[in-house]
Amino acid sequence: MIQLIASDMDGTLLNEKMTVSSENAAAIQRAAQLGIKFIVATGRGYTEAKPLIEQVGIEAPIITMNGAQVFNHTGEVIDTVSIRKEVVRKIFHVLKEKGLYFEAMTTKGTFSDSKMKRIQNVASLLVDLKTTDSFKIAVSLASARLELMDINYVASYDTVLDDKDNFVLKVIAFSPEKREILAPIADQLEQLGNLAITASSASNIEINHINAQKGIALETYANSLGINMNNVMSIGDNLNDRSMLEATGVSFAMGNATEKIKQVARYLTDTNVKDGVGKAINRAIDEKL
Repeated sequence: MIQLIASDMDGTLLNEKMTVSSENAAAIQRAAQLGIKFIVATGRGYTEAKPLIEQVGIEAPIITMNGAQVFNHTGEVIDTVSIRKEVVRKIFHVLKEKGLYFEAMTTKGTFSDSKMKRIQNVASLLVDLKTTDSFKIAVSLASARLELMDINYVASYDTVLDDKDNFVLKVIAFSPEKREILAPIADQLEQLGNLAITASSASNIEINHINAQKGIALETYANSLGINMNNVMSIGDNLNDRSMLEATGVSFAMGNATEKIKQVARYLTDTNVKDGVGKAINRAIDEKL
């Protein structure tokens, strides 16, 4: 019997409006009434993720930045896994050499060295996630979204590297050329060792410490509750969800998931724009998966 449900956000729990639908929220509440716990597992930072579930009355722990940090339901940090600074310098060097725009997600927030490039790449992500088919509209949405986020803009990432009290949790790099450009760069970064390189869309790669993965963080959290992973359910759509889909007894791929993720998951649900998370939860409850 399912005791804990973990869901990704972008392309999974969130619909094309980047909100949690009433149907998804209702299924989560139904599970809660049956004593089934819920946790969010996202590539986002805490301040980006928390408001989106609060809007629909959900209070839950959150695995952030693919497992680099875990917060309990009150917002207290219960685990942190960072990348060593000397490795971060090498990552930055490779990405700069390849001409990619990238951001550093740290214990002091998200850092960017170009507001314009950030807007352009967030817009591309919104188009990838089917929020809109119009890049111009996506740029407007991205600009409005940035006003709600606390982004630290710096002239150089040396500011981050030289701050001994700031720890890098994740690096995310973007390319409009998508996999054709990103795949070989990901392979090159793999050679640095002890890194987990995944993606949340076709236009990015996400770089974490090898121990900062959703599956590892989820298992640690489940163990703290005395819950066996066979009694945990996970739902996701992209490569950064793979570790938790492989680790849980029940796993659902979204209808809009990549083919690799569909092959990993045991079950398939509807798309993120058709309440796929809610349908997966209700199916798991009704069929006693």
